[in-house]
Amino acid sequence: MISAFPQNHQYSAVYGPVQSWRFGRSLGIDPIGLISTCSFNCCYCQLGKIQQNTTQRQIFVPTSQVIHELKAINPEQYLDIDVVTISGSGEPTLALNLEELLIAVKDITKLPAVVLTNSTKLDDSAVRQALTLADIVSVKLDAVSSHQLQSINQPVVTIDLANILTNIGKFRQEYQGYMAIQTMILSNWTPEILSQYIQIVQTLHPDEIQLNIPSRPRVLSRQLESRGNNSSEIRSYNCQTLKCIKIQDLNILAAKINNATNIPVRFAPLTSLY
Repeated sequence: MISAFPQNHQYSAVYGPVQSWRFGRSLGIDPIGLISTCSFNCCYCQLGKIQQNTTQRQIFVPTSQVIHELKAINPEQYLDIDVVTISGSGEPTLALNLEELLIAVKDITKLPAVVLTNSTKLDDSAVRQALTLADIVSVKLDAVSSHQLQSINQPVVTIDLANILTNIGKFRQEYQGYMAIQTMILSNWTPEILSQYIQIVQTLHPDEIQLNIPSRPRVLSRQLESRGNNSSEIRSYNCQTLKCIKIQDLNILAAKINNATNIPVRFAPLTSLY
């Protein structure tokens, strides 16, 4: 783990690296901070119940702090890292300084930059512009109906699925980098859900589909450590382990999506950490 920061730091925006099943060894950048903040309150979120639900963008963590922490790391340590991932304690596109952070990350680390987003701020042209600086953007799509969106993602009331899909499509047209769609699989899908999902991803044309599972325990109260949750670590706090679907069912689902769309499909092994 990176340990280059002064001991009196109350909060470190840079954490990890953690082992990602999608991206390899990933150094995390948390632009949100001590209070978990998101436009979703997903039923499976490893952060637990989100403390602040909002769609309002603001600066949570100063860019200067992230720069200081990245420069405090021995440059040789970057040689063992594959990517830098901006995610952390909520929805990273809520950070008003996202563009500044991406510029700083790429300049200091010389590593590919990944952003994990729940897609709810892609209606904002400034957000889409900032995301063009990322090498990989993984956009969330867990739902194919409004009922599913409410049940799984529990969004802020102003958010609806139609707008999310429209804005992912708009971003896809503008973005020249590698766009993945990340989807959390909580249970076996009905044929109707599968058919709707296939139609949607065929329209959005991602470079890759990432089928995730709730393999990381869900904390019962806010813990900063949960932003880089590692399923093998020993915890001193209470967690809820969520049930995962069978590996053979996940394999079948991935094959059906790939066969119908001809889009590469990757899925999390049941031992995945990130």
